[in-house]
Amino acid sequence: MKTAGEVIRVAGPLVVAKGMEGSRMYDVVRVGELRLIGEIVELQGDRASIQVYEDTTGVGPGDPVYPTFAPLTVELGPGLIGNIYDGVQRPLPKIIETTNSSYIQRGIDIPALDRTRKWKFTPLKNKGDEVVAGDILGEVQETPLVVHKILVPPDIESGTLVEIVPKGEYSVDDIIARIETPDGEKELKLHHRWPVRIPRPYKQQFNPLVPLYTGQRVIDTFFPITKGGTACVPGPFGSGKTVIQHQLAKWADADIVVFVGCGERGNEMTDMLIEFAHLKDPRSGRPLMERTVLIANTSNMPVAAREASVYTGVTIAEYFRDMGYNVALMADSTSRWAEAMREISGRLEEMPGEEGYPAYLATRVAEFYERAGWVETLGSDNRKGAISIIGSVSPPGGDLSDPVVQATLRVTKVFWSLEEALAQARHFPAISWLRSYSLYWRNIEGWVKQNVGEDFPNLMREAMRILEKEAELQEIVRLVGYEGLSYLDIFLLEVARSLREDFLYQNAFDPVDTYCSPKKQYHMLQIILKPYYIFRTSWDRFIAPSL
Repeated sequence: MKTAGEVIRVAGPLVVAKGMEGSRMYDVVRVGELRLIGEIVELQGDRASIQVYEDTTGVGPGDPVYPTFAPLTVELGPGLIGNIYDGVQRPLPKIIETTNSSYIQRGIDIPALDRTRKWKFTPLKNKGDEVVAGDILGEVQETPLVVHKILVPPDIESGTLVEIVPKGEYSVDDIIARIETPDGEKELKLHHRWPVRIPRPYKQQFNPLVPLYTGQRVIDTFFPITKGGTACVPGPFGSGKTVIQHQLAKWADADIVVFVGCGERGNEMTDMLIEFAHLKDPRSGRPLMERTVLIANTSNMPVAAREASVYTGVTIAEYFRDMGYNVALMADSTSRWAEAMREISGRLEEMPGEEGYPAYLATRVAEFYERAGWVETLGSDNRKGAISIIGSVSPPGGDLSDPVVQATLRVTKVFWSLEEALAQARHFPAISWLRSYSLYWRNIEGWVKQNVGEDFPNLMREAMRILEKEAELQEIVRLVGYEGLSYLDIFLLEVARSLREDFLYQNAFDPVDTYCSPKKQYHMLQIILKPYYIFRTSWDRFIAPSL
């Protein structure tokens, strides 16, 4: 790499360099003799402000800056599934193996995908075939659960396949096909690169109509999310955000799970790694890691890399969506992502917005969640794929007026409000049934009636009416006691208690209760509500007229 400039000022993760002619916004550069990875976040003439994703200790004025003249990209190909990356897609297991250290050494540069491993490639196209962007050239059985489809990259619009290798074993760097395009011949490998800040294109987006079942009763029955939907999980410390995210990662009805640990404590990611290594996929009985990608950027890692980790995760999710898979992306927590933006914005001396966050916070949050959706992918076979994004938010003290919460609620369609009082009462999941909502029920009602139960939506509405009525009656009980209630109201309180303790409460660590199928949820509601229907009918027909 040619030396294009030199450092003139260092302020934490922000480095200012001069002599950066030819560079563009969001280009990746290497800073100092250790070649620390960084990204240009501001340009003024020949001066560039660089967001460095590693510790800048020892970097000072006069140190060289090496440009790459390319944006921050990720490698997309076989080897992603089951791997663990940091925020800029450095493979953590490979780093440990190479350096024999539990810490990421500064300036280390290891490819995201293993260059030595051979993959069994099966071609699905023939020489002379016309292909377009998104077409499947062949397949690799990446894990027993995932067939990795090798795609024509989106930046190749169309062409003629002039060569494709026969069935055999190849590394990700081997050329497996050549395409003659209007711009000349293009060589294709088992992998390609894509800029993380540019959404991968698709043909069209659909209204999400199919629920993403999670096995959590309070979510699936009352506040469902769809395949291609978005959800926000705000709550104070200790209310169970991470447990919910882990439950969704384990049990969500998705083909691929991408879990982004963005700024959370390292022990939480450690717990997840230990659990996922032993957990079995409920549909296949295979290890869950065989359909999971982990992005680990914990609170003790450089703060600047948190900002990149979210984009890294969603780009990998889009890649598997383009293969036709349903992908669930968990981001824990977007508050730490926003704090990273706030710190870099402060270093750049930008005009701050509310509570010191950058004025463009809402825009960045919206851009991230808008990359979710159920779409028809590129390609000539009308494939459909989906990305569902579930982001947890950690506002100080559980304050829902926090700018990150409000920016998130404006763009997501599901709100799972975690309450500290429920968590302290040992009621998990601690999702408030009186404050949460889902805007997807109308979308999925037809699907639920056809596939779960014709009267399931009515049962759900009746159960919610009972829970809301319970909250009103509890106020009366606090003032005048049970003597002020009718027998019907007293019976309703008992039914509501059963709904809370038997239906809404769910033990994540019980092997039976940790997952509840939609059919089981339907029959549980029927059993709980049937006595109330009988009592209310008898009350209306025989008892009420005599009073």
